[in-house]
Amino acid sequence: MKKIILIFIILINIGCNAQQKRKIQQKGFSVKDSSTVIIETSLGSITIELNDTEAPKHSENFRKLIKENFYNGTSFHRVIPGFMIQGGDPNSKTDDKSTHGIGGPGYTVEAEISASHDRGVIAAARQGDQVNPERRSSGSQFYITVADAKFLDGQYTVFGKVLEGMEVADKIAAAKRDGQDNPNEKIEIIKMTIK
Repeated sequence: MKKIILIFIILINIGCNAQQKRKIQQKGFSVKDSSTVIIETSLGSITIELNDTEAPKHSENFRKLIKENFYNGTSFHRVIPGFMIQGGDPNSKTDDKSTHGIGGPGYTVEAEISASHDRGVIAAARQGDQVNPERRSSGSQFYITVADAKFLDGQYTVFGKVLEGMEVADKIAAAKRDGQDNPNEKIEIIKMTIK
């Protein structure tokens, strides 16, 4: 009888844990599948949690590029105070700023649009609707919002959120910039690592 009661208690605990995990996943971020990424920049580090639940293709692509050291040596090539910082273009490794913002790995990623643009999310950049009606994302370029940007909801794929280092993102957003919103002094992504 004691064994039956013990088995019953274990089954109840398993069911409760599964139900709690489903609730967490419904909020957008899965505990089991999430990965933490550290973006080490010349102005400090930003720690991101990837969202495998709502944007599994984008999260996996981001991890793939990190493992290939794709982002190492790139820079934040577009910064707008009170809005966002953008990086991930391999062209930004060069000093020719006229090419910054148009590079990538040579492919796009299918849209996974669902999460909201709160302050501190990471989302995929993309070309405009007129040339990209499917809203496919850039293969590598991303942005981090430094303020709520609800006007972008339903248009771009959010694939993670900042856990630590928003003060670094704010510092990057406040950098002096040229007429193309490119920082006057290079803000380098030294390396990214998966925790």
